[in-house]
Formats: sequence, structure tokens, C-alpha cells
Amino acid sequence: MSNMIKIQALFLSSALLMFGGGLQGLLLAVRGADEGFSILSLGLIGTGWSLGFISGSVAVPLLVRRTGHIRAFSVMAAVGTLTILLNLLWISETGWIVLRIFSGFCFAGAAMIVESWLNEVSEPGNRGTIFSVYVMLNMSFSTLGQLSMSITGVAGYLPFVIGAMAFILSLLPTALTTRRQPRPLASARIDLKALYSASPVAVVACFSVGVGNGSFGTLAPVFGFLQGQSTSDIAHMMSTAYILGAIGQVPFGRLSDSLDRRWVIIGTSLFAAFIGLFIALFNPTGGIWMLVLVGLYGFGAYPIHAVAIAHANDSAEPGNFASVAAGLLLVFGLGLAAGPLMASLAMNWLRPSALFLVTAFFHGLLAISAFVRMQVRPAREDDEHVPFRAVPLGKNSTLATVALDPRATESSSDKMEESGVTPGISAEPVQKDTEKENA
Repeated sequence: MSNMIKIQALFLSSALLMFGGGLQGLLLAVRGADEGFSILSLGLIGTGWSLGFISGSVAVPLLVRRTGHIRAFSVMAAVGTLTILLNLLWISETGWIVLRIFSGFCFAGAAMIVESWLNEVSEPGNRGTIFSVYVMLNMSFSTLGQLSMSITGVAGYLPFVIGAMAFILSLLPTALTTRRQPRPLASARIDLKALYSASPVAVVACFSVGVGNGSFGTLAPVFGFLQGQSTSDIAHMMSTAYILGAIGQVPFGRLSDSLDRRWVIIGTSLFAAFIGLFIALFNPTGGIWMLVLVGLYGFGAYPIHAVAIAHANDSAEPGNFASVAAGLLLVFGLGLAAGPLMASLAMNWLRPSALFLVTAFFHGLLAISAFVRMQVRPAREDDEHVPFRAVPLGKNSTLATVALDPRATESSSDKMEESGVTPGISAEPVQKDTEKENA
């Protein structure tokens, strides 16, 4: 409990960050549609965020090594605040695409810094609790950020200012903390070829789910707007999908612990594909049926990522959880970047509900791929499952999230800590001079 109290500043910073991120992501989609932005441009805004997020995950560790955690986090929060205010001052399709890249970069950096800090102060005995609280706070405040738009609306300056306030306030808890800064972030080494050889189903799953989640998260608000839904209805629709997606991880995760996880991937993928096809064909315009359908979609689609990570970990060499999860995170990010672009083209060429044709196609492709792989490699009788653990939903996981996951500690952190490396990620040793400088 004492450790939890000591890191409350980090939890508060993360909560404020997620509140602002949840609000900003939904706000730009709906406000952009209201401003008359093309569907292609709105899709590119989502792609830009993903590209910035991937770039930030790679580059921010270098910045932290030079400046330390507190200064780097302050830079991320300040630039993130600047971008959302510039979204208000520079309302144009090109401007928002460019700014969203910077926003994704800063969000990845800030999240990585908080997570690596939490990773540093946690211990094997409390890491599971810290990770669970962190995931719960992220989900709760991201949802609150989305729901706040039902109160502020999208017109005028108010929602942008509230988002900016959340971002800038997130730097205060870390700036005022008296705790010693942790060691600099480490850089991950990822071998995608070896990862695919070890678990092709998991790689295909993470890319397919990335496409589906990126498409839905970016363009479902636009779909709702074009269907005539109010701002409040759109906020409730997205929150319903997110909450049911989080709830769905529990039953599907436990089910995957008791049988071949590929059957769970096939079942959830087919379910999400069926719901997507239903929405695409019948084109609901709102009301309770829209909430039910989108909620069911989230219930089936969002848990797939966590089951795929668990499946890959089942086949991984002992102690390799972190490198496997980091590789899958990169593949997931590539899908997040590609999805909004493909979905926006489909919505342009066909109709707004074609968004769900894209998600249904990739979920169906995943189900077929998993079934084919089951014929190539049947489950062995001696296959053992690592315990399933839920992961953060959507596009907010970073390499530092992987390191914070208790499974990384259970598999390899003890040996890595002895060698001076950040737990959970294959990395270069931390320089002692830098550590003293940051103390």
C-alpha cells in the first residue's frame, strides 16, 4: 500500500493524459466531419496519429537518455498541449493531419515515460497490482474523456481548451514529485521474421486487429455523424464499445486458458466479422440498436489482441515474453496506421457503413488464417498455456507497457536487472554516469 501511495503522482499524470487523449481523439473525428473534411482526410488524421505514435515509441527513449524522465515528460505534455490548441487555431485538413502526427508522437512519449517510471518503482510482489490499477485508470479516464464531449459538444473552443488543460495539468504531478528518477528507457530489439516463424497466427491477428481497431476508433465517430447522430450519441456509442471490449477480455481470456487459443481467436473474429457485416448491410441510423450492435462489435473485436499475445507467449522460448510482445505491438501499430486509410477509401467509394466491410474483411481473413494454421500445426497434447492477462485496449500500449506487464517480470526481469537493463525489453545496458546524473 505504501508503494501505491508513493506513485500516486504517476497515476494522476497518466489519468489526466488519458482523459485528454480520449477527448481529443473523438473530438477531432466529429469536429472534422462537422467542418466538412473529406472522409479520406479524416482517415489520414488517424493514420497520422499512428505513425507519430510508432515514431515516438522509437525516438523518445533517446530523448529520455539525454534529459531525464521529468524534463522529457514536460516536453511531451507541453508540445501535446500546443498541438490541440493549434487544432483550434488551424482548422484545415492538412493542418490536422500534420498536427496529429505530432500529437501521436507526444502521447507515445509521455505514456512510455510514465510506464517506465512505474516499472522502475514496482517490485515482483506488487507489479500485478500496479499494472491492474494502471490499466483500470487508463480505461476509465479515457472513457470519461470521450463522455465529456457529450457535455461540451464540438462547437467553439471549449472542448479544445479542456483537452489542453488536461494535457498541461498532467505534467504537474511528475514535476512536483520528490521521488528519484528511474534509469533511462531502453531500446527494444525486435525480430519480426523470427516472431512470425514462432507464431504466425499471432502476427496476422495483431495486424488484422490493428486494422480493425484503427478503422473503428478513427472513423466510427464519422460514421455516426454521417448517420445523423448527435454528439452525445456518438460519445455514448464509442464508450459502449470500449467498455464492453474491456469486459470481453475476461470471459474470452479464461476460455482461451482451457483450450487451443486459436479457437477463441477464430470465434471472436467470426463474431466481430458477423456484427460488422450486419451493420454494413442494414446501415442502422442510431438509437438503442446502434448502441447494441456497436457494443457487441467491441465485445468481440477488442479482446482478440490480448488472446493473440497470450498465444504467441505460449510458443515463445522461456524469458522471451517481452521481446515477443514488443514485436506484436509493432505489428499492431502498423495495422493501426493502415486501417483508417483503407476504411476511409471504402467509405468514399461506397457509403459510410462500408467502414464495417473493412473490419469484417480483416476479421474474416484472420479467422480463415487461424483455421488453416490449425490444420498445419494441430495443438500438441503437451501444450501448456501461460496464464492469460488482459492488456490495455485500443492504441495506447507502448514498449514500456510491455515492460510493466507482470509476465515480463516473471519471465526475465530478475536476470536483466542484474545486468543493468530495463526489465522486460531486450536492450542495451544503461550507462551508470547517466543514472547518477538523473538521480
